[in-house]
Amino acid sequence: MKVEIERKFLVKNQDWKRLIVEKHTIQQGYLNVDKSCNVRVRIMNNLAFITIKGKRVNTARPEFEYEIPLNDAESILKLSKTSIIKKTRFTVNHQGQIWEIDQFEGDNQGLVIAEIELKQKDEAISLPNWIGTEISNDERFYNLSLSSNPFKNWN
Repeated sequence: MKVEIERKFLVKNQDWKRLIVEKHTIQQGYLNVDKSCNVRVRIMNNLAFITIKGKRVNTARPEFEYEIPLNDAESILKLSKTSIIKKTRFTVNHQGQIWEIDQFEGDNQGLVIAEIELKQKDEAISLPNWIGTEISNDERFYNLSLSSNPFKNWN
């Protein structure tokens, strides 16, 4: 079993754009809305995955992810219990650490989140100048929450 350990932050400027090494388009939907365990289907570029994530405890949670046929993923997304999340993910390298920057579209347009996956809970990270407020434990910013209560509705 893989354990996902990640920290998430709001992005406060666009300085990260000069560090882009990869770009992916993502669509994802959720088959359930239970915060103790969620099942997600994701299409990233032309690959598709089903992911099961357990309950988050601080910055860690169990994660199981498997590649599935693209046609199946497209059909499964139609079963989503919430709206489909659409975003572009940019991978950047800052001082030898890989960051993923999600620039949301649709109902979550205007939201830009940076995340870094860690090998250990106490792993040291160097925060780039484009990093803002940490939101690792703020459930409003979890993709599952954004699919039910999009950013455009927060005012």
